[in-house]
Amino acid sequence: MTVISWDVLDQAHGALRTTVAKVADADWKLPTPCEQWNAAQVLRHAAGDQLAYVAAITGSGGPSENPFEPAGDAPADPQELLAAALDGSARAFATVSPGTQAVPSPLPQGSLPAETVVGAAALDAAVHAWDIAVAVGLPSPLSADLATLLMPVATTLAEPLRGFAYAPALAPQPGDDAVAELLRYLGRRPDWTR
Repeated sequence: MTVISWDVLDQAHGALRTTVAKVADADWKLPTPCEQWNAAQVLRHAAGDQLAYVAAITGSGGPSENPFEPAGDAPADPQELLAAALDGSARAFATVSPGTQAVPSPLPQGSLPAETVVGAAALDAAVHAWDIAVAVGLPSPLSADLATLLMPVATTLAEPLRGFAYAPALAPQPGDDAVAELLRYLGRRPDWTR
């Protein structure tokens, strides 16, 4: 079997891993740009979403809790929770060949082209890495290069999911870079502070 590597997913997973590794235990209760969710809930949601992709692709290994109703307490070992989800996601996507036209996804749209499904999983991981980072006062893990790679999938998927997974888009502002453009498109204020 050929193992496929998806650079955009690797970058997004790396951003989320790096961020979670730097969060202090006391900071998991802090509010985030995801209204009504604290940092622990965003982490649980992000891990659950990656496991939802695992289940869609492999038929097993889904999340143990509803990613859209995450518990508010920090996991006993946040890095372990995340590693299990991201490692499972990477293994599942390693079986998906570029150019495949119908890859199962947990999204309401169902099966989509491989590049779209991989991009959706990467978008989720990268943006939630940013959510957690800004909530706890860390530098943004979302690079301009990664944001540029993720913008096409955002424009493909966000509209049907507005009000459920994404807030209404915010108007672009003069001087926005690729990161700010992506965040505003997904309904987030790039200058968000708690």
